[in-house]
Amino acid sequence: MPRLITIPISHYCEKARWALERAGIAYREERHVQGVHRIVARRAGGGATVPVLVTDAAVIGESHEILAWADERTPGELRLLPAEPRERAEAEALCRRLDAVLGPAGRRLMYVHMLAQRPLAVAYNNQGVPAWEDRAMRWGWPVAERFMRRVLDISPGVEAGDEATVLGELDSIAGLLSDGRPYLCGERFGAADLTFAALAAAVIMPPGYGVALPRPEQLHTGTAGLVRRMRAHPAGRYALSLYERHRRVSPAPASVAGASR
Repeated sequence: MPRLITIPISHYCEKARWALERAGIAYREERHVQGVHRIVARRAGGGATVPVLVTDAAVIGESHEILAWADERTPGELRLLPAEPRERAEAEALCRRLDAVLGPAGRRLMYVHMLAQRPLAVAYNNQGVPAWEDRAMRWGWPVAERFMRRVLDISPGVEAGDEATVLGELDSIAGLLSDGRPYLCGERFGAADLTFAALAAAVIMPPGYGVALPRPEQLHTGTAGLVRRMRAHPAGRYALSLYERHRRVSPAPASVAGASR
């Protein structure tokens, strides 16, 4: 059974989970907190980031590569990537842009907000990680926070630019849909739709995500307002609809990590 190494809250890891579950591929999810994930990912044969998928034949260390691997093993009628070369190239180009622009901006924007809400952040961040990692994150929060701020290059005021970037990407997605097409690349749910919905999850916090996310009413006022604005955007509403219509979360896959409590 393939092993998927994740930070449970990560939207790139959600993208990999969704692709594997849509393909009907059984896997074991191994969840880790930030920092520890680098050690585990490298020991598994990946790089410094997650998700990492470990199979009998290969170690796959990028979410888009995991999606493509899963898609090759998906029944034809459920395939995410088109067979026709031009259409496939178009879909892959959109996925690459979302990975490079929406993903990092949305992640850092929400980290800025959630790092200021320590108890809530830890409770949702540590779902399913080993008990010792949960304890280490809680006791060593100042060190963990400094690590996350350094890795994500968080500086005063950076969230304003990230919010503008996220809104620009949402506007672009809404523009694609404005001609009445049902999905981003045509008549069927595809890789671009899954990628967009997974990466937008950082700012819309959708029901149906692969792990539990806070509800707006649990968040600080400013963060709740941000989430509600993003959800109200036409592209935000589209992402929520994709979760409702296409994200069928399977019963929790076997985890080698165990519960955090």
